[in-house]
Amino acid sequence: MAIFAFVLLFSFIITIAFSSIRIIRQSTVGIVERLGSFHKKAETGVNILVPFIDKMKAIVDLRERVIDFPPQPVITKDNVTMQIDTIVYFKVTDPIFYVYEIANPIAAIEYLTATTLRNIIGELDLDETLTSRDLINSKLRIILDEATDKWGIKVNRVELKNINPPRDIQDAMEKQMRAERERRESILRAEGEKGAAILRAEGQKEAAILKAEAEKEANIRRAEGDKQSQILRAEGQARAILSIQTAKAEGMKRMLLAMKESQPDESVLAIRSMEALEKIAQGKSSKLILPSEAVNMLASVKGIKEVLTDAGEE
Repeated sequence: MAIFAFVLLFSFIITIAFSSIRIIRQSTVGIVERLGSFHKKAETGVNILVPFIDKMKAIVDLRERVIDFPPQPVITKDNVTMQIDTIVYFKVTDPIFYVYEIANPIAAIEYLTATTLRNIIGELDLDETLTSRDLINSKLRIILDEATDKWGIKVNRVELKNINPPRDIQDAMEKQMRAERERRESILRAEGEKGAAILRAEGQKEAAILKAEAEKEANIRRAEGDKQSQILRAEGQARAILSIQTAKAEGMKRMLLAMKESQPDESVLAIRSMEALEKIAQGKSSKLILPSEAVNMLASVKGIKEVLTDAGEE
């Protein structure tokens, strides 16, 4: 009997000892009460409580937490009712205030978020509500942070997750967006056609310029070719005339030499002289002017012979 009592007492002592030891995890803190009032904060690690006197009131998580609140009905300035659900990011900065200043902090944040959101949206119309998410988030965070500071809570961020206007408003918005997309499409198509027309006109302009330049270059080269052809033709004619005159001079010279060698008599010389005068008279001019010396020379056959003889010697 004594042994049983001893074992029972030993077991009770061990149970009390183990129940007095509390291990606090990292990023958490414990609130210890002694005889019903706050005694101390239990930090990370092993903490010893006095049996039957100390009590672990709560263990508070100090990490940042996220709460996704269900959609709340709100009314805009232009009397449009819509459903908005919010997400709140917060963390506990003072675990003592968090435990003793507010009974249900999560519900308090939810109700405070809903009422604050209604006040903010009530000052905005539908279009401003849909386009001012950042402004609404900023105002909501500031108001919540100020209100929850006395609860030991720090609101870091607030986001509007969804904004759902009524179905008829959504249909009207979809029609408006469709019309806007069609308008932008028409503008883009018109700008594309305008750009294509400009490029086409510029291409035709460039082609006309290139064509004109090509014709100009062809005319210049054609003129240069005609010029070279005329120059070559003139040079050929000059060489031909020169050759003819040279041949005539050479023929005359040979004729004179032949006459000189044949010793023509005076009658032959007179006949040749008359033939020469006849050829001269057949020229373009109808008048023939001879110097007096030539007339005297022709009057004398002997003079003609001397002229021929002198020409042959030359």
